[in-house]
Amino acid sequence: MSSTGERTRRLEDCRVLVTGGAGFIGSALIWGLNRQGCTDIVVVDRLRHTDKWRHLVPLRFRDYVEAEDFLARLQDGELGTFDIVLHLGACSSTTERDATYLVRNNFEFTKALARTSLATNARFLYASSAATYGNGAAGMSDTEPDLDGFSPLNAYGFSKHLFDRHAWRNGWLDHIVGLKYFNVFGPNEDHKGDMRSMVHKATVQLQETGTIRLFKSYRPDYKDGEQQRDFLYVKDAVAMTLHLATRTGANGLFNIGSGTTHTWNELAAAVCRALKRETAIEYIDMPEDLRPRYQYFTKADIGKLRGSGFSDALTPFESAIHDYATNYLLRDRYLGSPVSSASGLEIDRGTP
Repeated sequence: MSSTGERTRRLEDCRVLVTGGAGFIGSALIWGLNRQGCTDIVVVDRLRHTDKWRHLVPLRFRDYVEAEDFLARLQDGELGTFDIVLHLGACSSTTERDATYLVRNNFEFTKALARTSLATNARFLYASSAATYGNGAAGMSDTEPDLDGFSPLNAYGFSKHLFDRHAWRNGWLDHIVGLKYFNVFGPNEDHKGDMRSMVHKATVQLQETGTIRLFKSYRPDYKDGEQQRDFLYVKDAVAMTLHLATRTGANGLFNIGSGTTHTWNELAAAVCRALKRETAIEYIDMPEDLRPRYQYFTKADIGKLRGSGFSDALTPFESAIHDYATNYLLRDRYLGSPVSSASGLEIDRGTP
């Protein structure tokens, strides 16, 4: 499959659909589109009894549609056609146990939207996940090896893996993009409850208790807090995603990560430095039902993404945490929210 391609017309000239647009990465993508002059955007989500609507307040878009009504209205032609479809709408809880719900929401809905997008020649990008790789025993390659070799550790990863395999077997990956997001963190994730990033949780814990709580390790080859993850700042995830949205020849699966690893201990220490506190970590028991499904190591190979022409430098880990904690969490701000120059903070121009 091709990994390079001609750039399409400018994003500011495109009509874009964003599902999950009030959520974490979805709202960040709308922020990124706005920064490139794109406002002809239709947002789809399920707001229900959440505060996700707050993420949309500072953003610019043409229309909002509730997810329950969306597919019927799209297929009836009521919403028109789109140049780009960014499908971020999904249940992203790695602890969700209702597999039937996950399959319907993350697999069946994605199949229907992909078919419609292909039929109307829209550029279709969807959120897959690093959770599809399981414990990494079969590697974490995005070069379309035998996808049947991957063994997700939870129902969420399985639901994402189902669509990856479906698209692979039906030849759709020659025409669409699957985004295997690794551990993304940053502004606009406040609604995610227990699925918030550890940067968010650690900042709150440090403010409330003066201590950051991390899971103990249950493998002898990893000390407590030394489990490793590929952490990626959401602003970099946005840049990677919108890059692929404008490269029609770059199709298939792509790892969306930093290509480096950091430990939970390093993350906790960076949060403490950002808040100007002494490092204070407490190691707590991991829930027993989580232990057999826990990933101890993730690392994205982003060579394929780089080969597609993405050359942006990524935000250093410590700088990303500092920007997130001090410019957003401590200020109760969302992406796109205005900042008064009198606050002592630099005006948010989209870069940390």
